[in-house]
Amino acid sequence: LINFSPTIFNNRIINIHPSLIPAFCGKGYYGIIPHEKALEYGVKVTGATVHFVTLEPDAGPIILQKAIYVKEDDTPEVLQKRVMQEAEWEILPEAIKLFSEGSLIIEGRKVRIDKNG
Repeated sequence: LINFSPTIFNNRIINIHPSLIPAFCGKGYYGIIPHEKALEYGVKVTGATVHFVTLEPDAGPIILQKAIYVKEDDTPEVLQKRVMQEAEWEILPEAIKLFSEGSLIIEGRKVRIDKNG
């Protein structure tokens, strides 16, 4: 895609990010890096966020989030796997379902879920 711009598809592209935005996100925070930073910082809770894509990385309106506890013996790799299995794999399909049903109401930065949508 040459000269691709998310503004063309405003509120039509979703992304999953392996942290609870606004923590450990933005330019350069992808793959295992958010998990490494979460462990370095000593957080007790992390998770995943599904959000709409904007020009600024990880700054779009948040659709869904799911938190998981960080364990004392977590390594970045173990934490990454748990976030994927316990959070990402649950909220991404749910967000896609809500989007396809027309249940997401975007009001500025906020996304409301209309279960009657």
